[in-house]
Amino acid sequence: MFIVNVHQAKTQLSRLLACVEAGEEIVIARRGEPVVRLVSCKVRGKRQPDALKGKLIVPDSFFDQLPEEELSAWESRHP
Repeated sequence: MFIVNVHQAKTQLSRLLACVEAGEEIVIARRGEPVVRLVSCKVRGKRQPDALKGKLIVPDSFFDQLPEEELSAWESRHP
């Protein structure tokens, strides 16, 4: 990601678009304050069900009950 000012964006729009098409993220700023982010709107690829199957392992301990101290901390954050 890189930041350009409005004047640079206006004068170098074609170059900035090429950067976005190549995967860059660009932030346009006015007087040093970020205003807008340019990102590609191209769909990267079709989502595949089970694309990560066999690549992620969830240990059985993931399903263990949380310790009382941690559980109460989570419960106190929700009304």
